[in-house]
Parts: sequence; structure tokens; C-alpha cells
Amino acid sequence: MKQIPIFVIAAAMAVSVSGAMTFSAGGADDESSPIFGIKIPSGYRDWRLISVAHEEGKLNDLRAILGNDVAIKAYREGKLPFPDGAIIARLAWSYVPSEENNKVFGRAQSFVAGPATNVQFMVKDSRKYASTGGWGFAQFKDGKPADEALHNTCFTCHVPVKTRDFIFTQYAP
Repeated sequence: MKQIPIFVIAAAMAVSVSGAMTFSAGGADDESSPIFGIKIPSGYRDWRLISVAHEEGKLNDLRAILGNDVAIKAYREGKLPFPDGAIIARLAWSYVPSEENNKVFGRAQSFVAGPATNVQFMVKDSRKYASTGGWGFAQFKDGKPADEALHNTCFTCHVPVKTRDFIFTQYAP
């Protein structure tokens, strides 16, 4: 697979985060994640950008990582552990070539967000989620929560970054 320049990813994510792609808006009446009981937070698509990422391998997607005001403040201040109330969202899309952009560039080099694959949340509540490092986890596809088996894998995946309060994504400068 060809290397995708970060500026292409950032541009694609900026367009996607601004609303070009659809994710379930979610709300108080939607289903909650098994184990952690987390629902899709209202208004999460308006949260601030923390960073963007491109995952290869089995995932092979573009991602935007967003944070609510509590998370953004902690990131900007370098505060660890994150305070209770911090919520981090990870939105993911498959990516596709942009024929329109490639015509302008004169060669195949531009990729943009394609179909949404899922959205994930990490919610900081040090008492409620004490057994999982203070974080509750949720993953949704088309507004529906993933199954319990998948949610059982969330915390163990984040253990290698325990020194960063179980958070993979660094704040992009």
C-alpha cells in the first residue's frame, strides 16, 4: 500500500469532521454500550480536534480523534491523569481515492474519507470505572453498540499506554 502523506489525511479528516460524512448523531434514547453503559454523547461531532491518524493492516482506515472541553483542556495543559468528565471520541472511515483531486494533481495521490466504519468513546470516571483505569469504553457502528465480547477487549488493548493514562493519541501541535 502506498504511503499517505499526513497533509492528505488531515485535509480528508477536516472535511469529514465538518460534517461531510454521516455518523449516527446519537442521543439519550439510543442504546448504551455493554459493560460500561455509555451512550453516544449528544453534540460530539462539534467537539474539538485532538489529532488525525491513518491505521494500516487489518483496520486500514482514517481517524479523527475529538475531545470534549474537559479533555481538550487536559491535553493542552499536559494534565495526567485526565480529570473525571473527560471524553475522547474516535471516528473512523475507510478511505477512497479522490478522482476529482487526482485530476487536479495530475496523478493518483489523494485519498479522502469514504464510508464510516465506527465511532468509539472513552469516558473518564475514576470511581465508576476504577477497574479499567478510570475509563469506560464504547464502540458503535451505525448508532448501535458493539457486542460485549468486543467491549471486553478495550481496556487490555490500552494497558500498554498506562503511563499516558491509557490514551494512545497525543495532542497534535
